[in-house]
Amino acid sequence: MTETSAIDGLITASLLRLRLRSPYFATLALFATVKPSTQVETAATDGRSVYINPGYLATLAPTEQDTLLLHKIIHAALLHVSRRGTRDPQIWNLACDLVVNGIIAQISGLALSQSAVRDQELELLSVEEVYELLQRNPDRVPQTSDDDLLASPAADSDRVGSGGAEEATLGVGRNAALEALWRNARDQANILSLMVAQGSLPTGLARELGMLDQARIDWRAYLWRYLVQTPTDFQDFDRRFIGRGLYLDALTGESVQIHVAVDTSGSIDERQIQALIGEVQGILRSYPHLTCWLYYVDAAVYGPYQLTANSDVPPPVGGGGTDFRPFFHALELQHSPHETAIAIYLTDGYGQFPPAPPPIPVLWVVTAGGLALESFPFGETVRLITD
Repeated sequence: MTETSAIDGLITASLLRLRLRSPYFATLALFATVKPSTQVETAATDGRSVYINPGYLATLAPTEQDTLLLHKIIHAALLHVSRRGTRDPQIWNLACDLVVNGIIAQISGLALSQSAVRDQELELLSVEEVYELLQRNPDRVPQTSDDDLLASPAADSDRVGSGGAEEATLGVGRNAALEALWRNARDQANILSLMVAQGSLPTGLARELGMLDQARIDWRAYLWRYLVQTPTDFQDFDRRFIGRGLYLDALTGESVQIHVAVDTSGSIDERQIQALIGEVQGILRSYPHLTCWLYYVDAAVYGPYQLTANSDVPPPVGGGGTDFRPFFHALELQHSPHETAIAIYLTDGYGQFPPAPPPIPVLWVVTAGGLALESFPFGETVRLITD
């Protein structure tokens, strides 16, 4: 048997074992192209293919081979290569490894190596959240993981991109193709998993799959859409201009009151506050019929402060526990049923909710590491992920 045939046999055997362990991951494996390559130290992926060093693979026990192969397949299937964007490659790679290792740790029959990076709190979050938390807390960063996410595709099994920061990011067309490929793979995996009544997916994987949909709508775009599509906005065309072939949105003339609450219990940092308020101010510059009020809230309410398109942002006040009820109680006292109002709440979501939803729409802007979006009892939710 030639060396190439022997390596191909090891890869085939590993894929067969994965199919016996999990129909979900077995289906994902069908969509990955696995290639031997001496240009990677151990193994890597460019988002489409998985490259494995033949000499390294041959030194591993069967269970270790399976873990190595599945690790790279999960990277590819969850679009960890294309989701990086302009983020720091090393921190992003580490964030991805933490999440993937957390997923693999929950799969029966597989075992992580002693050198595998782990953080049992972070690994339950999405990669974007882990990345942001690692950036904010550099002391929490564990030992460096392998650089196994390649920034550019390989031309063949012996020519693999280095994955360094100097390489150009993936093209838009290739990203779209990868997204379509792996969306189909995940759909097929879900169907098969349901057909065989396999147990629930690992916790960390559920959060990651949710982020794949969430990430398609940037929080900034979501915020703009939320604020400008109000009951008093853009319901018709201005008829004065229709005869001239101009279909311009008409405003009813009624002011819309925006109430922005910022959780100052200690879980929100200055950068996140500035990101949200900066976007709100940009919207105010474009839509003068919006009137905005800013509140700082921990277990009490501070404000409101009127927020204009060019006003200085008052320094945060608070630092106590988290209770959402005071803010919504203040809104009940201030809100007139004859005015249109909406609320935006920047928080991690860990606090006391009111027993009933308020009479106005609410958008929760949830920070990295915060409460799962589906756990909020009312309102719309979006994850605040900064670049």
